[in-house]
Amino acid sequence: MSVTLTADRTERIRLGVNVDHIATLRQARGTRYPDPVFAASLAELAGADQITIHLREDRRHIQERDLQILRKTLTVPLNLEMAATQDMVCKALEYLPDTVTLVPEKREERTTEGGLDVAGQLAVITKVVGQLQAAGIVVSLFIDPTEAQVRASAQTGAPAIELHTGDYAEAKTAALHCERLQHLRDAALLAHRLGLRVAAGHGLDYQNVQSVAALPHVEELNIGHSIVARAVLVGFERAVAEMILAMHTAP
Repeated sequence: MSVTLTADRTERIRLGVNVDHIATLRQARGTRYPDPVFAASLAELAGADQITIHLREDRRHIQERDLQILRKTLTVPLNLEMAATQDMVCKALEYLPDTVTLVPEKREERTTEGGLDVAGQLAVITKVVGQLQAAGIVVSLFIDPTEAQVRASAQTGAPAIELHTGDYAEAKTAALHCERLQHLRDAALLAHRLGLRVAAGHGLDYQNVQSVAALPHVEELNIGHSIVARAVLVGFERAVAEMILAMHTAP
């Protein structure tokens, strides 16, 4: 189903659609479907500005086959989320995604829990950032919205950060919601002053996305689970299109 959007693609905040959970469904039964590559094509048709995938160490969802095909077929940028390990650096240098977002990774977690501790791993992260950027890959760091992590990120030489919005998305009270949104705002303002480009993501859905999309200097949102969950009911193109419209609804 094709949905016509009124938002101008060149003027709005960008949407990166994460197709990991399409791969999760596939891997649950060991079949060849549903195919995240096909889902990525539908997302493009619906207006997505970027496709995001996370190639995990345990290959629980996205496989190298997906990365390889997406790199050859996408007409929008490919953002590869990955751990800051030398094994994953080798994979990134082999497939050369447009962007790499460095994220923390633990085998036992169901999804990424919290941001990367750049301040505590400054030398390691700086080395990885340098290796990737030497190959022409844009690097972003997925971090919690704290002053220490933003300042450390700027020190690595990475040009961009992605603010972890999970704590904001999980806020149970109005007061906590406002407090955590302010943390995101402060981090975005500081990052901009330090010359960093700002994205945000994790836990965002059709009800809570507007406030984050309206934050100053946030240029891009990466969203996966809520879009895939909505797509089960209404189809992938419509779910992506509805998210783009939700992002531009006044909070």
